[in-house]
Amino acid sequence: MTTSTTEHFDVYGAITNQIITAIEAGAEHPQMPWHRSGESIERPTNIESGKAYRGVNTVALWAAADACGYSNGIWGTYRQWQERGAQVRKGEKSSIIIFYRDLDPKDADTADNRDDRENRFFVARASRVFNVAQVDGYQLPEPAITANPIDPCDQAEAFIAATGASITVAGERAFYNRTTDSITMPDRFRFIGTKTSAASESWYSTLLHELTHWSGAENRMARTFGERFGDDAYAMEEMVAELGAAFLCGDLGITAEPRPDHADYIGHWLRILQGDRKAIFTAASAANKASEFLKSLGNFEQREAA
Repeated sequence: MTTSTTEHFDVYGAITNQIITAIEAGAEHPQMPWHRSGESIERPTNIESGKAYRGVNTVALWAAADACGYSNGIWGTYRQWQERGAQVRKGEKSSIIIFYRDLDPKDADTADNRDDRENRFFVARASRVFNVAQVDGYQLPEPAITANPIDPCDQAEAFIAATGASITVAGERAFYNRTTDSITMPDRFRFIGTKTSAASESWYSTLLHELTHWSGAENRMARTFGERFGDDAYAMEEMVAELGAAFLCGDLGITAEPRPDHADYIGHWLRILQGDRKAIFTAASAANKASEFLKSLGNFEQREAA
């Protein structure tokens, strides 16, 4: 991959600013970029490996696609497109993703992060990629034909059942109760369809949000955010659930619908992102781990790239 040659290039700040811009692009009603697509959200994939991008790179490329109006999620570096016999058009602007290079412990002073569980040190580097809409000479594969593209209920039902989560359908509110370790969902008839999704998709995307919360229980992933985020810890957990649900919706072919209380958090999330350039990386990493954990419970296979 091509890395940034500018020594002081701030990849964390660049990606965070890109995501902030995408959220604020909703003018009077800021939204996460995947809520504006009007289609089921596919995970961005790499042209060379065919694997899906992970974590914050998924969010960054969703934001880039939303800003530029790209409808296909295939991406690659300049070199990767050339190796496919395609050419990035002159004047096209690249999008930034991040990758981590392992460092020897003796170089720890220059590391951006440390994984204590594996005693590994990382340094962050930027890579610049281009969407398939920015190249000439590449033939997109024919889209798969599905009988009912707006109702992927069978796959979603199988996925949810495989988690083994305790789910009760009752009342008017969706929530995860840590005390009882159970999820409560309203009846499906309380969900309505929109211009971009069926009522069933709204129900499933809400349940995937609660399942992401469920994954963070002490006996599962024991997810906490500690003193670094202080009073913002609750909002960070909501951001993780928002991202986790979006990742899972992308994997299951479901349109991600914002929760009714979504607007209440947008301003809070923006404040966190503007004050901490690594916050979105923390949230996206936790969301990716949560989605991988939930998929592992049912042996749901998803090939992934960086």
